[in-house]
Amino acid sequence: MELNGVQIDKNKAAFEWGRRCAHDLAAVQALTQTAQVIQLLKRPALDELIGSRVEFLTAYQNAGYAAQYRAFVDQVRAAEAAVAPAGSTRLTEAVARYLFKLMAYKDEYEVARLHTDPAFTAQIAATFDGPVKLRHHLAPPLFARRGDDGQPRKTAFGAWVRPVMGVLAKFKGLRGRWLDPFGHTEERRTERALIAEYRASIETLLKDLSAERLPLALEIARLPEEIRGYGHVKARHLAAVRPKWQALMLRWQQPVTPERQPAAATPVSA
Repeated sequence: MELNGVQIDKNKAAFEWGRRCAHDLAAVQALTQTAQVIQLLKRPALDELIGSRVEFLTAYQNAGYAAQYRAFVDQVRAAEAAVAPAGSTRLTEAVARYLFKLMAYKDEYEVARLHTDPAFTAQIAATFDGPVKLRHHLAPPLFARRGDDGQPRKTAFGAWVRPVMGVLAKFKGLRGRWLDPFGHTEERRTERALIAEYRASIETLLKDLSAERLPLALEIARLPEEIRGYGHVKARHLAAVRPKWQALMLRWQQPVTPERQPAAATPVSA
């Protein structure tokens, strides 16, 4: 193990525990039995949820971008407080989660930022012993090979790409502007348009929001939960969500009568 030079201490520990299992398996199992199978985690308070996302969006783009997010969520919060039962913030929480999800789409600048983040490299150093050789599997939109299905295929890049990614991360200010070399692809245009579309839908809900209509508003606000993945996977999920989105907005435009109350939405977390 020492001559191999890979995670020496951990391999020695694994070998020692193997010897103990061979000698007295029951004793080892008694040491590793879990006292509590389910760990109960406290759900973050709304202000904590919003604050963590504001902090992330500030690093993702800038303080102005994060301020747009906070201002919109505050707008929803005020509208919900005016009509919802005392203390209810379900709509605000849904918008806080899913507007963030749309605004923090993972583009080339964000991949570069995350991969060169000092916290990422520190985590690698703490996980592995000795020298580490990193390889990044990427599909750059301007250079990626395409498979038989026409979809981009990832290519492995060595350590030489890390300085390039470090420089790229510093140009995140170009995101969405006409000088953005990646921003003119169909995927990036769709992601930016999706943010505006979601905000417009929520603004429509706020105009006629009432306690009776909150369940339908929640269902609409949570639609981005179903838009998962990246690239062509995300495009496929978005295409599947669009008919549902349109149908729910049509329902919203119809008057609410005592005979036709919106059905309660099933809570979903992100």
